[in-house]
Amino acid sequence: MPKSVKLSELERKAIEIIIKRGENGIMQSELWKILGTDSREGSRIAIRLEKKGFVTREPIVHEGKHTYILKIVKKEPKKISISSVKGIPCFTCPIITKCGQGGEINPIACQKLSNWIMSQVEGIEEVG
Repeated sequence: MPKSVKLSELERKAIEIIIKRGENGIMQSELWKILGTDSREGSRIAIRLEKKGFVTREPIVHEGKHTYILKIVKKEPKKISISSVKGIPCFTCPIITKCGQGGEINPIACQKLSNWIMSQVEGIEEVG
């Protein structure tokens, strides 16, 4: 799901309902009935969720009426890679067992860790 997007309470409920329906989704007309809204508000909710990237709306004809099937947009899971922490000095630190929050030896005061972080931010290789 898209990150840091504000949702109304009805939009949250709609997403929960659509997720529970699984891969087949739910007809838009059925969703607004479950939410207890009218068709106009139900359509607006569905359109907002589509614009925000949470659902797809696939047009269909059901019992002679035009409606939409709403389905949750599935995002590919992020691939986790060891390269994001490769070279971190903590892995080879001889005093790692003494390092901790609030102690004399701690990650906040560690110059080697600070240098490594800065090298990652700047995209340059660590120097000593």
